[in-house]
Amino acid sequence: MSVALALPTRRVEEWKYSDLAHALGEAGFGDETARVTIGAPPAGIEIFALDEPNRPDWIAAHYGKLRGNPVSAISLAKARGGIALRVPKGRKIADALSLEFSGNGHARALLVLEEGAELTLLERVGPETRNSGLEIVIGPHARLDHVRISPAADAVQVEEISVKLARDATYHGHFANFGARLSRTELEIAVEGEGAEVELSGVSVLSGERHADVTTHVAHDAGHTRSTQLFKKVLGGRTRAVYQGRVTVAHGANGSDSRQSAKALLLGDRAEADLQPELEIFADDVKCAHGAAVGDLDADSLFYLRARGIPEQEARHLLIHAFLEDAVDGIADMTLRETVRGAVAAALVAVTA
Repeated sequence: MSVALALPTRRVEEWKYSDLAHALGEAGFGDETARVTIGAPPAGIEIFALDEPNRPDWIAAHYGKLRGNPVSAISLAKARGGIALRVPKGRKIADALSLEFSGNGHARALLVLEEGAELTLLERVGPETRNSGLEIVIGPHARLDHVRISPAADAVQVEEISVKLARDATYHGHFANFGARLSRTELEIAVEGEGAEVELSGVSVLSGERHADVTTHVAHDAGHTRSTQLFKKVLGGRTRAVYQGRVTVAHGANGSDSRQSAKALLLGDRAEADLQPELEIFADDVKCAHGAAVGDLDADSLFYLRARGIPEQEARHLLIHAFLEDAVDGIADMTLRETVRGAVAAALVAVTA
């Protein structure tokens, strides 16, 4: 059976909003290897090629070992090369590291933060059709701030990000997605150590006929752990935004605390938002909640601003920016936060025109 035939269709429950096989056609992703490049690396980061013959033990210990889906398994089998990065124990990297996926085909990368390490990662995505996988291992007391920016593209793009957190580790991920012919970012996060914390946020601003799917699975495998998710979406034209967020609390993971929230503004009559938060709880002593909402701008707020002399178009812009702001404001790095705000403002021009 060919790889193309093995790709999920809408008949697969987890892919019912994103028909990957139909979007790609018989050719699938092909057999090419896409590129993974980094900017000038800050001092203190170790870098290796994944296909080096004498790979360090830490690559062998972690690469290809995290939870993944069938599409990620295809990139793992077909990608050649790729990059492995390690931040050694106790090393706190002040400058952000830039990582970019580009070109057509399959790509892989591995990032390991050892105990007590800290890093800010900026991930950029090129406009080509691509199937990529990023594996992240966060050691005890380590912290990763991860910002991913996906510009609008006329392509099919799938990336799975698999994250494993040890005791008292922290992962903050922000995902700014401006859509593609089909775009899917899937996060598989295993919270394996007590005291670990996950904070996910993201914005999608879509115009034309673009599609953006963010699917998350946060598994609280240890007790006294915390996760929050906040995703905001603004849609115009004939676009489609998807959020599927599943949280699993394992047996014995008492003291877990999880919150999910997904909201969408529909600014076009043909726009569609599919928001589906889910909870699977197998422990007794937990705090878990989820919510989702889809609608237009609040009429009372719009009237309030117009009654104070603000023109309607300007008032709408203010309300849309305010709607998205709390999903952007949590980005710790000020420069990256302003970069995301600028990308959001530029995308909103097309949506509200």
